Amino acid sequence: MPVTGVNGMSEAKTTDFGFQSIVTEEKAGRVDEVFSSVASRYDLMNDVMSIGVHRLWKRYAIYLSGVRAGHHVLDVAGGTGDMAMLLARKVGPSGSVTICDINQDMLRHGRDRFIDAGILEGIEFVQGNAECLPFGRNNFDCVTIAFGLRNVTDKTAALASMYDKLKYGGRIMILEFSSVVIPVLREFYDAYSFRLIPWFGKIIAGDKASYQYLVESIRMHPAQDRLAAMLESAGFCMVDYLNLSGGIVAIHRGYKI
Repeated sequence: MPVTGVNGMSEAKTTDFGFQSIVTEEKAGRVDEVFSSVASRYDLMNDVMSIGVHRLWKRYAIYLSGVRAGHHVLDVAGGTGDMAMLLARKVGPSGSVTICDINQDMLRHGRDRFIDAGILEGIEFVQGNAECLPFGRNNFDCVTIAFGLRNVTDKTAALASMYDKLKYGGRIMILEFSSVVIPVLREFYDAYSFRLIPWFGKIIAGDKASYQYLVESIRMHPAQDRLAAMLESAGFCMVDYLNLSGGIVAIHRGYKI
């Protein structure tokens, strides 16, 4: 809602878009433009930027998720379907995976990948906002979100919505870039991120600005302890986190009990 300034005039509420400060209502649209721009090269850029290590991070997160045959899983910000492909193998024909993303182009790309792979049964693609997920309450055994939470405008609302959609006894798994905990690695990572990743974006995806935003969004994302506290505030219990690659990435976990 608007905030009244010192002069009595109504001031628009703002949020971050990378290092920029923008009107809150504009962020979802700006993020949508970013992912529409990079959708066709998103998976290739992930491989280039992480030298393929993102695939190991995702596999390890799913290993820790406890997802098994027959489970019903919601993958939020699932976009091109990397996580969902791995989850589908875990849940098998008796389970299901629902991929929810706010961006239609990312969903279309993910759906095409599943069709090409011949994986159709038990898979659903839904366009929706993480802050108000369009599903029934107490519906999923596990909710995952990989490299998507930092792009959400209202992370508190998104965590509350994910909590609401989980069954009691269910688990949330968040895989996200985080705060590097090794000083020497932090210096190298900063140099690599700000100097090379936007350049890769320009050469490979034809979009330097979008990857500049994505690098900046990592630095604006809550650090490990703060995100853990946000999960607890949303109602999750037994919250913990695990740093990967020196804190470049962290896995956060919590239960609804």
